[in-house]
Amino acid sequence: MQKIMIVEDDPKIAEHLHTYLDKYGYEVAEATEWEDITAEFQKYQPDLVLLDINLPKFDGFYWCRQIRNLSLCPIIFLSARTGGMDQVMAIENGGDDYITKPFAPEVVVAKVRGQLRRAYGEYAVTREKVWDQGGVELFPERMELHFEGEQVTLTKKETDVLEVLFDRYPRVAGREDLLEKLWEEQAFVDENTLNVNITRARKKLQQLGIEHAIETVRGAGYRLVATWEHGE
Repeated sequence: MQKIMIVEDDPKIAEHLHTYLDKYGYEVAEATEWEDITAEFQKYQPDLVLLDINLPKFDGFYWCRQIRNLSLCPIIFLSARTGGMDQVMAIENGGDDYITKPFAPEVVVAKVRGQLRRAYGEYAVTREKVWDQGGVELFPERMELHFEGEQVTLTKKETDVLEVLFDRYPRVAGREDLLEKLWEEQAFVDENTLNVNITRARKKLQQLGIEHAIETVRGAGYRLVATWEHGE
């Protein structure tokens, strides 16, 4: 049974969606912890999220970005905002679709079905992408790193950093290449943010017992070094 998470602060709308989706055989949970939606997301591990924009504490765009650091699951925005810019922002912040209120529940179910098919069903890519370098396996779609029977979960940006390094191995991955992968649409990004994500990726490797695997190449970028193959 596929799981749907509803992030909607209007209880009547949330209940209406819950009842309708339950009728069609989905397992449904409603968010209630408005200060930490990501904690509820991690606890529930839904296959798809229905996300309102106007929410207490932080808006839906913010929570969409936070979820995207954890998962690639489909996110459908539900909002009374009908402006084109809101729909553009929804997509740019990581959303997959946008439904305006008021809506027919049949339309919501149809779009939910469509997104689930694309992500997991008949329209999904059946062969999973895996980067394997000397026994260290990176699963970008799962956002996981595996080595010698152990695994760690990655954020989206940690996954992006490691995917570029695996792709370039044994060559140097330029800072511009990494920034382009991480922030495709932004004109300017503080490079210190890249340094932070490199540090986080190193720590995830260290959790698997792999030390000194990301080398800084001064003035050029970073390089993956297979230290695990010779015991460093």
